[in-house]
Amino acid sequence: MKPTEVIRRALITEKTTLMREQDQILAFEVAMGATKVDVKRAVQQLLGAKVAEVRTSIAHGKIKRQGRFAGRRPDWKKAYVRLRAGESVPEFLEGA
Repeated sequence: MKPTEVIRRALITEKTTLMREQDQILAFEVAMGATKVDVKRAVQQLLGAKVAEVRTSIAHGKIKRQGRFAGRRPDWKKAYVRLRAGESVPEFLEGA
């Protein structure tokens, strides 16, 4: 899997912003088939930062209704990546 296929987007929320500032943890939406090793390699190649650990979880899609019709959003996977001590957060994530 290519690094650009593994990481779909960075998750920018209040929770992830606090995690990034306090604990040097970045959050990403990743491909469902990506493993922790794939995520670690992709972050190291794309961001140039050393990774200490990776935690992944699957977010289940919600059931959404429009009138009498019900549908389901797809499941997706997220990864929390902790950077090694001394590593800096990439500059494009600083202002977010």
